[in-house]
Amino acid sequence: MKYLIVGLGNPGAKYENTRHNIGFKVVEAFAKEREANFETLKLGEVAKAKWKGRQLILLKPSTFMNLSGKAVNYYLQKEKIKIENLLVITDDLALPYGKLRMKGKGSDGGHNGLKDIQAVLNTNKYARLRFGVGSEFSKGKQVDYVLGEWNDEERLQIEERIKTATEFIKGFSTIGLNQTMSNWNNK
Repeated sequence: MKYLIVGLGNPGAKYENTRHNIGFKVVEAFAKEREANFETLKLGEVAKAKWKGRQLILLKPSTFMNLSGKAVNYYLQKEKIKIENLLVITDDLALPYGKLRMKGKGSDGGHNGLKDIQAVLNTNKYARLRFGVGSEFSKGKQVDYVLGEWNDEERLQIEERIKTATEFIKGFSTIGLNQTMSNWNNK
């Protein structure tokens, strides 16, 4: 059984440690744990990992956040993966810092990466893991906030939160969406 696990973010050193790139950080952590290496391929960096007999295609799109749908669709087709086996990991301003919430469908919530994926796939019925980055910014400063780096307090907790996010990936690919949500949401 194959799964496509997509971490959303922006390519390049300029964005590496920004809040918007938490999706990249989560799939990188999972790849490292599974001793899988990323290679630069069409539309992104891809690593192939195994977990309990499942093959997980880990994707960090190189299309920039706002055009993530093109890369997601390409790898769903190329790897012949059903949309039920797609998990997108993204930052979320609506959740407090470090809060993790998985959903099986939903709106884009104003997130341009999710908006593009929804437009390209023509559905909002795909699993997503939302990683709360908080909303500690003043009016009109949202872009600066998500493209800003973690503060000192956030950095102290980030590794533990990323580790918990990798547990969602393991659950999604083995016990399924509903049981994973039941076991892990709000942890």
